[in-house]
Amino acid sequence: MQKKSVVVIALLLCLFSQNFIVLASENKYPDYALEYLGEDRWEGYNRKMFNFNLGLNKYVIRPIHILWSSIMPEYGMDRIQAATNNIEYPIRLLSSLIQRDFETSKNETIRFFTNTILGLGGMYDPAKTLFKIEQSSENMEQALAGCKMKNGKFFVFPVLSFTSFRGLLGRLLDTALNPGSYIATPVLAIVKAGLTVNKTSYMQPLIKMVESNYADPYEIAKKIYGLEGYIKCKNLDRIDITKQMELVKSDEDKKVAQKPVILKQKAPTPPEEKDNKIVKTEVTSQIYMPSFLKGGANLDDYSTENFKLDADIILPNFNPQTPVVDSMRTALFDLPGVDESVWNELSVWNRSFSKRIRTSSVGVTEGRNNYKFRYIMQKDKSSPLAIIYPSIGEGIMSSHSVLLAKLFFDAGYSVVIQGSHFQWEFVKSMPSDYRPGLPARDAIALRSVTTKIIDNLQKKYSCEFGNKVFIGTSFGALTSLFLGELEARDNTLGDTKFISICPPVDLIYAMKQIDKNSEEWNKSSEDLKQRVALTAAKVMKLYQSKDESKKEINYLPFSDEEGKLITGFVMHQKLSDLIFTIENGSKSAKSDIYHVIDNMNYRDYAEKYLLSSTDKNSDDLSYEVSLYSISDYLEHGTNYKIYHSLNDYLTNTNQLKKLKEYSGNKTVFLDNGSHLGFLYRQEFIENLKATVSLKKE
Repeated sequence: MQKKSVVVIALLLCLFSQNFIVLASENKYPDYALEYLGEDRWEGYNRKMFNFNLGLNKYVIRPIHILWSSIMPEYGMDRIQAATNNIEYPIRLLSSLIQRDFETSKNETIRFFTNTILGLGGMYDPAKTLFKIEQSSENMEQALAGCKMKNGKFFVFPVLSFTSFRGLLGRLLDTALNPGSYIATPVLAIVKAGLTVNKTSYMQPLIKMVESNYADPYEIAKKIYGLEGYIKCKNLDRIDITKQMELVKSDEDKKVAQKPVILKQKAPTPPEEKDNKIVKTEVTSQIYMPSFLKGGANLDDYSTENFKLDADIILPNFNPQTPVVDSMRTALFDLPGVDESVWNELSVWNRSFSKRIRTSSVGVTEGRNNYKFRYIMQKDKSSPLAIIYPSIGEGIMSSHSVLLAKLFFDAGYSVVIQGSHFQWEFVKSMPSDYRPGLPARDAIALRSVTTKIIDNLQKKYSCEFGNKVFIGTSFGALTSLFLGELEARDNTLGDTKFISICPPVDLIYAMKQIDKNSEEWNKSSEDLKQRVALTAAKVMKLYQSKDESKKEINYLPFSDEEGKLITGFVMHQKLSDLIFTIENGSKSAKSDIYHVIDNMNYRDYAEKYLLSSTDKNSDDLSYEVSLYSISDYLEHGTNYKIYHSLNDYLTNTNQLKKLKEYSGNKTVFLDNGSHLGFLYRQEFIENLKATVSLKKE
């Protein structure tokens, strides 16, 4: 459960940590934090206090939580947490009454008495099981907001971190209404301390994720604080996700453009049958044309003449929406056994697969940061090795990388997880003038780092790995193919194979598609502040649903507009972290760096950091960063396999057709899933398992 809760918050941080809400701003990506929180008047102080709190947590609070989590199994922690929530019933009751939300007051009262009597003091939740009544998250700050009290200027408080005058007053009222606050005897005080430690331990995964995954943790934390507060004060956290799915589906069903169009070609009609005869048609290809249009694919030069592009893997009952929304189904990717444990994630006894993955580092450039990587070894240290290159901007903690590592480990491979080379941590390990984005040059850098990692592990374990498999997704997939081409010309890594999942065929085209989605905020509904918060609430509810119900999901509760907001701003956040690092942004002092970031998209990045470092023009660059530039390798190479979707919104039909011409049966097309949205499907997983299997036929 801990990992799932982190995934929820992590995704929210990614999805809504973007700058796009201030309607009066001239920036390409207006400042969202400013809209929700107002001006950061004490940013210098706030950053210093935030860093102090991170240090306090790392050296004092976190060790206490680790100790507690190692003593108490996760089941026990969950029961204590449930009982603690039950005790806090007066807070939720008074808050809902002040807001005149009598339905919530009634439900909370039913929950309290049911769970207290039948649920052993609230350790269990029969109210949810018997009456389907979910617990609300009401507190006194929400009541104050309901009384039209303004938030006031926000600031970072010692230990408590982000708050405001209204938030601080709300916390004081919460404390006064909490029966646990009046525990006075020494024994009961110890119990209270235990309850506090147990409750606050649930924040540790979030704190660790913010601290380690983002180039500027303060900016991320500030934005999520503003968004979370808005969602709660507007009661958007109570939305019914099932009803939201039905509403979106109903709305989509009304649009004629959402219906698939089957391309047809007239069959020859014998001359004697021309008159008064019905001309028969013959299906030559089946493509979801509106999906390509919604994905923004360039159809100007699209021709149906002699067109033939069939799917190799069919995904039955996929129920496609739009390519952008379909790509979000990548979040459903999961495998059994990755995080299963009776112990909390913080516990030293947690031996789930994800906790068995170790972290190490190698020196790459003198005077620069060591590069961190993760790995897990087979008992047979000379087993084959799988090296994972994740999607653009992903670090070594990428959940998809862990899932792919589990798949390869179960197949008999030792596994190395690297971060994306288009990511701030990689850049910090490289020479100060390194700018990622040119796949041929990036492949050289990646090979150098990977070679150092392999040498480090072989020396540490006195072994020599067998054959090596490189697997990349999205941008990592593109660069892995360039690495394959590099190895074909100059083999240094030995026996290698490359698996590429959804590589952009033309990187410049893909960047334009990303920018197009990112910049459509000003074409959306007028009330973007409410719209974004509602979308965030949908994400939260979806990820809090039971794992069993997720397996049955074949329709997401997001409109095409919401899907574009989400995916576009996820991508811009990754670019933001990279620019923050390249421009040496300060974590501890107020900076104007975000004025630069808020005005830069991927096309601007290419012009400023890539074209300026070469004597090439944009046309030269477009060819250089596309798969067309390694067409000879794609045509004659035999050590790679590509998985792609026919409706990937970062490609168009002509690009996929050209890729197929180059690679032949080395490219496997899926009929749906868009960009990585098919990873969770068993049809793909089984095909990938067969591809990487070490068993001889």
